[in-house]
Amino acid sequence: MIGKDLKNILEELKSGKIGVERAIELILDPGYKDINFARVDVDRSRRRDFPEVIFCEGKSDDQVVKIFEELGKYSLNLLGTRANHSTFEMVKKIFPQARYNHVGRTITIEREKPSEKGSILIISAGTSDLPVLEECFETARIMGNKVSRLVDVGVAGIHRILYNVDLLDSAKVIIVIAGMDGALPSVVAGLVKKPIIAVPTSVGYGANFNGLAPLLTMLNNCSGGIGVVNIDNGFGAAYLASLINKIGEE
Repeated sequence: MIGKDLKNILEELKSGKIGVERAIELILDPGYKDINFARVDVDRSRRRDFPEVIFCEGKSDDQVVKIFEELGKYSLNLLGTRANHSTFEMVKKIFPQARYNHVGRTITIEREKPSEKGSILIISAGTSDLPVLEECFETARIMGNKVSRLVDVGVAGIHRILYNVDLLDSAKVIIVIAGMDGALPSVVAGLVKKPIIAVPTSVGYGANFNGLAPLLTMLNNCSGGIGVVNIDNGFGAAYLASLINKIGEE
């Protein structure tokens, strides 16, 4: 609990809006719920403006469902990443609003329409990068951003990106996803005055080293204004883009 929260509780106690027992309950609340196999961060939505996101990979279907159930008591909109279809089917029994993106492997639950602030453009170098792009898209959208896609515009056909410079100019933040040689973010950054978030993917032949080669290319970019996230981390890129996109929008 931060000082501002404690002050609010004490002011509500002083004004008579809450009683002593409720004040003690609020002060002692740890901000998470212990469900034996997980400590669910139910306070995250207040701290960060979006609830805890469930990384489904490595968890059983039953564990994921129980985490969704607990978070659903506190937040209307929820997101799960790296989920398989069987997990989605179990979640949908509890939350009929649940939607599954088969390509991006995300589960989204929307019980209120997300806002559409600013403008995030997500670009992929190739069609093989679509799983990362779709995870990125679903994350950015449910977090309340206006999002658009530009697919298969890699440097092997440079005219494809040059033909869409007007679209690049219209975005507030640009996410560029690329495997193989990972050169596309430097090209995009050289064309526009926008913050660029680069995402290396594990798409490529042997010397791609499962995404290490494009990761190093992106870290060694010469255009400037590029931030790089981890390999295949569409979620992380979208979260960062959302924070940047909403600056000045509140």
